[in-house]
Amino acid sequence: MHPARLFVVAPLLAILLMSVASAAEPAATECYELRIYYAAEGKLDALHARFRDHTCKLFEKHGMTNVGYWTPTENPERKLVYMLAFPSREARDASFKAFGEDPAWQAAYKESEKDGKLVNKVESYFLHATDYSPVIEAKQAEPQRVFELRTYITTPGNLDALHARFRDHTCKLFEKHGMTNVGYWIPQENPEQKLYYVLSYADRKARDKSWAAFMADPVRQFVPVQQRLADKDLLNLWTTPIGSAVFAILPGARDGELLGERLFA
Repeated sequence: MHPARLFVVAPLLAILLMSVASAAEPAATECYELRIYYAAEGKLDALHARFRDHTCKLFEKHGMTNVGYWTPTENPERKLVYMLAFPSREARDASFKAFGEDPAWQAAYKESEKDGKLVNKVESYFLHATDYSPVIEAKQAEPQRVFELRTYITTPGNLDALHARFRDHTCKLFEKHGMTNVGYWIPQENPEQKLYYVLSYADRKARDKSWAAFMADPVRQFVPVQQRLADKDLLNLWTTPIGSAVFAILPGARDGELLGERLFA
């Protein structure tokens, strides 16, 4: 599993961002592209300005859907991360060809780079939405919201099992603990068995609180252990379970405190 990366909405960009709509299976031909730009030294603000004033509108003009634009909360590499959506890979190629040939883009590009290039490097990843990914609806998001991009690389042969766990359990538990499921994707070519997903939170503190509650949830911890015991424990051939429980151990009390008082403070 790769480290998670935290992002904030790219500052000063009037953009479209992801929100959760009613669940539905994505179209089989739908294509997402995750793009990462590494801005040249001192050029990140100029890159934002070009997207804000020109690029986003021209993407839409040529049939691309602006899904979201983010910058890392800590950004020494001057990254701009964004995602586009297309009806298909072929539609994507046709849209970018028309975009590149558009005189409005060529003029904006030339003007923006008159004092030097804005981008040193571009990375691009083509993705499919999973069958449990929320439907993406375009809307303006609050600029202070925090997003987290997480990348999982499964052990060999276990990607379907990971999908099942997210589909049947994890996504619901994320929502239970205050996280917003933004989207789940797999690469179109996926030899490393990767899963990408994005969660959102009100702020960094809310993120940490939600994850602490998720990790401590009995449904995530206690119930799966009991299920594995039920499935694998050979003693079950000779025993009959009659019950199980989760026990909470109260913290110690200081002088003058009641036992467990701080749990309700």
